[in-house]
Amino acid sequence: MRPLRSSAWFSRDDEVGLEHRAAMRSAGHPVEAGAARPVIGLMSSINGFNPCNLPLRRLVDAARAGVEAAGGTAVELPVMSLGEDLMKPTAMLYRNLLAMEVEEYIRSQPVDGVVLFGNCDKTVPAQLMAAASADVPAIQVTGGFRSPGRFRGAEVGAGTDLWAYWSERRAGQLDDEGWNGLEVALSCSQGACNVMGTAMTMGILAETLGMMLPGSSVLPSDDPRLAELATLAGRRIVDLVAQQQRPRDILTEAAFDNALLVLAACGGSTNALVHLSAIAGRRGIRLSPDRLAVASAQTPVLVDVAPIGSSHIAAFSAAGGVPALLRELAPLLRRDVVSVGEAALGATVDSAASQVIRSLHDPVTDVPAFAVVHGNIAPDGALIKTAAASPALLNHVGTAIVFDGYEDMLARIDDPELGATAGSVLILRNCGPRAGDGFPEWGMIPVPKHLAEAGVTDMVRLSDARMSGTSFGTCVLHIAPDAASGGPLALLRTGDVIELDAAGGRIHARVDAVQFDRRRALWTKPTSRHRRGWPRLFDEHVLQAPEGCDFDFLVPEDDAALEWQEPTVGRS
Repeated sequence: MRPLRSSAWFSRDDEVGLEHRAAMRSAGHPVEAGAARPVIGLMSSINGFNPCNLPLRRLVDAARAGVEAAGGTAVELPVMSLGEDLMKPTAMLYRNLLAMEVEEYIRSQPVDGVVLFGNCDKTVPAQLMAAASADVPAIQVTGGFRSPGRFRGAEVGAGTDLWAYWSERRAGQLDDEGWNGLEVALSCSQGACNVMGTAMTMGILAETLGMMLPGSSVLPSDDPRLAELATLAGRRIVDLVAQQQRPRDILTEAAFDNALLVLAACGGSTNALVHLSAIAGRRGIRLSPDRLAVASAQTPVLVDVAPIGSSHIAAFSAAGGVPALLRELAPLLRRDVVSVGEAALGATVDSAASQVIRSLHDPVTDVPAFAVVHGNIAPDGALIKTAAASPALLNHVGTAIVFDGYEDMLARIDDPELGATAGSVLILRNCGPRAGDGFPEWGMIPVPKHLAEAGVTDMVRLSDARMSGTSFGTCVLHIAPDAASGGPLALLRTGDVIELDAAGGRIHARVDAVQFDRRRALWTKPTSRHRRGWPRLFDEHVLQAPEGCDFDFLVPEDDAALEWQEPTVGRS
C-alpha cells in the first residue's frame, strides 16, 4: 500500500516530526508516529454573506462524523466563499483565486484526501479545478436548493422570476406594493437557486463527472438525506485514500463527453461551459465550444425546469434527479468512466428507477439547448442558449446599437433618442475576461423601456459578457476574442448590419475586411484601471472564454506539468 501523504509530516523521528505532531495535538487532532490514520481536509466555503452556502454547516459536521467512524482524522479548513448575490463586480473575478487557495491549502497541509463543500455557482467549479490540479482523493458535496417562495398565488424561483418581474416593472406593469411583495417572496430560505441556474447545473455536472456521490446533487437544502450523504462522503473519502483513487482517474475525456451531453439535456447554464473547460484544462483536456454544439445536436432538452421549462428544480429532484436523467441518456453515454461512488456510471444508470423525465423522443423544446456561432464578429466562437431564446429571433438581420461598457449601457438604454426598434441588435462590449470587471453576467441587456412599454419582450443581444444561468432571451454570449483584447467586437459601430443564423452556426457583420482594417488602425487598447492586487493579476493572465477563463500559468503546458509538485517538508 502506498504511504499516506501525511506521513511525510508525522511519521518521522526528528524535531520536525515532533513539532508537527505537537501542533496537531494542540489543535485537538492527536496523531501518532507511524499510525496509518488518514488525515482528511474538510474544505468548507461557509460565509455569512452567502445564503447559498449556509446549509453546508451541518453537512461539514456530518462528514466529520463519517471520517472519524471510518478511521480517519477530520480537520476543517475554511476557504473563501463565492456568492453571486453580493460579491461585486462578479464572483467570477474570484473563481480562480478560490481555486488557487484550495490547491495551495492541499499542497501545503498534511492532508491525504479532501471533502469539498460548495454550493453557490462559482464555488463548485473553483473547488473542482483545484481538485483536478492537486490530484489527491477528493469528493464534492453541495448544500441543496432553497425552497420556492410564493407571489401572486404562484411559486417563484430565484433569478428567472426576478428577471421576468423586473421586465414587468420596467414596462410599468408592477407597482411598488407588488415589487416589495416580490422581495419578501424571494427571501424564502437558504440554499442554491431553485431553477436550472449555474449552481444547480454545476452540481449536476459534478455528479455526472463522478466527483459526487450518485443522487446527491439535486436535493432540497433542508432534506435530511443531504446529511446522510455527507456522512457517507466522509466514510467514502477514507476508502478512496486507501484505494488511491484520484481525480485523474475520474476526470477523463469520457467523463467530460458525458458532462456535455447532460449539460445539453438539462438545458443548463451557459456559464457551465466556461467552468467545464477550466476543469478539463487542469487535466490537459481541451473542451472547445464546438464540442458542446455537437453534444447539443445529439440530445435535446429533457429536463422541464426554468428558465427553459415550466417547473422549478424541485420537480427534477422529485423525478429522480441525475440518476433518472442518466437512465434516459443511457444510449448516448460513455460507460468507461469511474466515480467516487462505489458503483460505476453504468451500474448507476442500470439501477435507476424509471421517473417522469422527458425521453429522447419527447423533448421539452424543438431546438437544441445551445448553439455555437462563428463569424467575423466571433472568430473563436460565441454561445447562445437557443432553447431559452425567441425562435423568431434565432435567424435575424438587424442594425446594431453599440454600448461601450456597462455604465454606457445603463446611461443610454432608456434614452428616447437611442433609436432602437424591435429589430435592432443591442451590442454590449468591453465586459469580457480582459475588460477589468472579471467577466460579469451583464449579457442579458435590458429591452429599452419604450420598447418594453410597447410589449417587446425580447431582442437579439450580443456581448463578450456572460449571463446568469437563470436568465433567458436571445443573447449571444462569450464572444471571443473579447473586445478588450482587440477582438472584432471592438470594431463594430452603431448602424452596422448584423446577421445571426443560430442553426447555421453563423454570426456576421456586413462590414468588409478593408473597413475592419481601417477601424483597427484607429483602435487603441483600453488602459487597465487596476494597478495592483488580485484584479491586476486577473487582467494580465486570464485566458479567453473558450479556454475556461483560467490563468495561463495554471494550465499545464504538457503531460509532465500534470504531475503535481509536493512541498519540501522540513523546518518552517
